[in-house]
Amino acid sequence: YSRVTDRFGADRVVSLHSGLAEGERLERWLRAARGEAAIVVGTRLAIFTPMPRLALVVVDEEHDTSYKQQEGHRYHARDLALVRAKSRGVPVVLGSATPSLETVRHADDGRYRRLPLRVRAGGSVPRVRILDTRPLGPNEWLHPAAAEALSDSLARGEQSLVFLNRRGYAPTLLCNHCGWVAPCHRCSARLTWHQGARKLRCHHCGHEASPPRVCPSCGSQDLRPLGQGTERLEEQLAVRFPTARIARVDRDTTRRKDAFDALRDRVHAREIDLLVGTQMLAKGHDFPRLTRVVVVGADQGLFSPDYRAEERLFALLLQVAGRAGRADLPGEVLIQTGAPDHPLFAALVAQDFDRFARDQLVQRRAAGFPPFVHQALLRAEAGE
Repeated sequence: YSRVTDRFGADRVVSLHSGLAEGERLERWLRAARGEAAIVVGTRLAIFTPMPRLALVVVDEEHDTSYKQQEGHRYHARDLALVRAKSRGVPVVLGSATPSLETVRHADDGRYRRLPLRVRAGGSVPRVRILDTRPLGPNEWLHPAAAEALSDSLARGEQSLVFLNRRGYAPTLLCNHCGWVAPCHRCSARLTWHQGARKLRCHHCGHEASPPRVCPSCGSQDLRPLGQGTERLEEQLAVRFPTARIARVDRDTTRRKDAFDALRDRVHAREIDLLVGTQMLAKGHDFPRLTRVVVVGADQGLFSPDYRAEERLFALLLQVAGRAGRADLPGEVLIQTGAPDHPLFAALVAQDFDRFARDQLVQRRAAGFPPFVHQALLRAEAGE
């Protein structure tokens, strides 16, 4: 919004998103509906805004799954943008460094026109390195090469990002005696342990519970957090780099209004050395002094039953890699994985999305998955 208003003037631009108060949102909606605002910058709900002189629709990061509304009124904002633009006879620009495979296929079939950007806007392309974690011990969470790279950045006064797309302290609470894990009683997921809040939370349905004092299955008091989330990663980095100024950026730390803006200002003011964060930090942010990105737990997306898992992982990793080296300083991305020979990482090192997309489309066609077929989801829900 700031960049658009800098270019076109604040009097001609309004922003629309769910974080606005109802009165403020109505006032901006009316300005657009009356034709007083020439540009609307918004999230997926903005696609419903009436504009009497609509001439162009731009969908940035068109591959992003957040465009799909799956609760209440269900729609896909990207697809609705295409329908709306077609009904008005105006062009649509779908922007992405990693377009969805549906969009790639439409471009291959000639339905969409490709407009490739061959040069990165600002800064050079960062170097990507794959770090094999198989030789590491069970309690070693940071590869020696990654630790050395972070130390080097700290010594030069540069900033680094350690990325883990899993908030909370640990993915589950485990009984070390009988193997019980804390389940969500509202859905089939496991509860995530949030140590700061002393709560077990379900990241799927929102259920929250206090931790049991003893194991409900065997009565043992030996309950331990299993695995790693951003809370735990922040704690471990503070021990490893005691002089570094560390900030964690995830949904838990940015719940308060303007919390993320304040943190972003601290990054630009060089008051933070190490950022620990989830996908909130992967997209669109421009930190000129951030030169190193270390990705922890990259393998999570490789072993999912969702046929889109690899597509989403590649897009996420390429997005987070783009946070490094966005100014005059060269950038480097280090990805920790126990599957260094996987084709996804080879395409990522080459930063060759076209090769990755071709391979994925061949697999999708052979398996009979979208975008070569249509699927319908039937979901049944019932109260307790």
